[in-house]
Amino acid sequence: MVEYNVDEMNKRSLAGNVAIGFFVVAFILIAVAFSTPSWLVSDYRITGAKLDRLGLWTHCFRSLADPYDNSNRRFFVGCRWIYDPFTTGYDQIRGFLVPGFMVATQFFFTLCFIAALLGAILTIIYFLCCGPDQEHFITLIKLNAWILLAGGLAGGIAVIVFASLANRNGWMPGHDNNFFGWSFALACIGVVASLVASTLFFVDGYVQQRKKQNLRDSQSRFELEPEPEKKGW
Repeated sequence: MVEYNVDEMNKRSLAGNVAIGFFVVAFILIAVAFSTPSWLVSDYRITGAKLDRLGLWTHCFRSLADPYDNSNRRFFVGCRWIYDPFTTGYDQIRGFLVPGFMVATQFFFTLCFIAALLGAILTIIYFLCCGPDQEHFITLIKLNAWILLAGGLAGGIAVIVFASLANRNGWMPGHDNNFFGWSFALACIGVVASLVASTLFFVDGYVQQRKKQNLRDSQSRFELEPEPEKKGW
């Protein structure tokens, strides 16, 4: 009975294996969404649209008039990093390009991305370098689960804030013809996948803890069992 429990103890649970798959999906989607400029896009069929697409860190315009230039002589065309120091006047409209809700979206999704990076390190250790027979295996699982949970919640706040305020009237021109792009969709799916991976890692930690406790109980019972008496001839 003890040998069976030892064999079971040295196996990862199904929840842990599935959690790895969900985390890989979450990490890829969050990383792509973090770095691509298609959170909000303009309908490509509208020829006079001023916005092309924008992301957390990059804005692409077809022809955006400087909102602070009353003479309408300055226009911004093409894609630029949001902190571009080389384009004349771009720093002057940064307050328009990055209002408070965008700062909040950037902040919380950056936390989500950092959590995904930390989760990647811990998941690699979990998969390649650490096994259920090692002392801190359960601590590793729970730490990874908490980090992914925090990252998923931060990412959830980011996408909710962006979805609520990004396409409102009074910010980007042509809001009636703008819609949320594929980068935003990937961010939403990645956040959900991160939360699912976190839940599965919590389940895996509980399963491994139960296995460890059952193994200890089995060993204790084995040690307490009296040895059978030997009968002589």
